[in-house]
Amino acid sequence: ITTRMNENVHSKDSIASRAAAYLETGRSIFIDSGSTLQRIVPYVPNERFTFTTTDPASALELCKIGLPIVNIVGGKLDRDNQTITGLQATRFLADINIDIALLSPSGLSARSGFTVGNYSECELKRIVVDKARLVVILMDASKIDKSLPYTFCNFNRVDILITDGPLPEELDRMARENHVQIIDVSAE
Repeated sequence: ITTRMNENVHSKDSIASRAAAYLETGRSIFIDSGSTLQRIVPYVPNERFTFTTTDPASALELCKIGLPIVNIVGGKLDRDNQTITGLQATRFLADINIDIALLSPSGLSARSGFTVGNYSECELKRIVVDKARLVVILMDASKIDKSLPYTFCNFNRVDILITDGPLPEELDRMARENHVQIIDVSAE
């Protein structure tokens, strides 16, 4: 995660800034773990948001803002990805409501959809996607055409995709066929 935090910094900041526009007070908001999602914290206004996250670093930073309520999922800490996973985490998520989910994949391909490399993380993301009213995917272009072992969703479960470059033709077609709003921050 430390290495990923220092890659594509400008793009990740632009993506996170744009995603912050979808935060709504009075809603249950899930913030995924990952280097792009950690960059959203500086764009969170000091208002009464209710956040749930699997990312301990984001939870600590969100608490520093002041007014937001922050729930952190309990479970096993994955050292490599600095995220909470495991059976306890899935049980916790099964018991909460989620209006808005901000998620980040490790890869996206036409064949496999949105993927990650860890099965426990995949299970958590599947639960979140199934529960959320609005699914927003934040993804820098380095993840395009990458397929990792576990698919957590496809375009038919995504409402908004925020990225930093145009999608390849096939992925763009698939997104549009599924009515996914594509936001390319490089065009702004």
